[in-house]
Amino acid sequence: MIEFVQQYWLEVIFGGIVSGLSFAVRHIWAKLKAEQKARQAKEEQETAEQAALKEAVLALLHDRLYSLSRFYIDRGWITIQDLDNLEYLYTAYHALGGNGTGTELFMRCKALPIRALPIAPITEKED
Repeated sequence: MIEFVQQYWLEVIFGGIVSGLSFAVRHIWAKLKAEQKARQAKEEQETAEQAALKEAVLALLHDRLYSLSRFYIDRGWITIQDLDNLEYLYTAYHALGGNGTGTELFMRCKALPIRALPIAPITEKED
């Protein structure tokens, strides 16, 4: 036995080192794969959340655009300030992929007669 150890001690040591390194590499590889999988799951969740937020913002813009447009169309006229505000909403709505309903309402509001806001008369305060 001692002769065997004396003759092959270098091979035994290298075999142990290679086995240890192989175990360490397998452990590190498994850990990296698990981290990559967790990171991918998190990215997928964030992508789904972003899509939901986009849909929510689009729904809010559509509601606001629809409500204001109906008000101005029913009133029969619009001010420059109202039109600017409506255009701001429509631009964001359209950029997010809004449908033709918003475009139709916006175009109908653009075709309305433009009136100036009435200016309230200045009255003196009584002390």
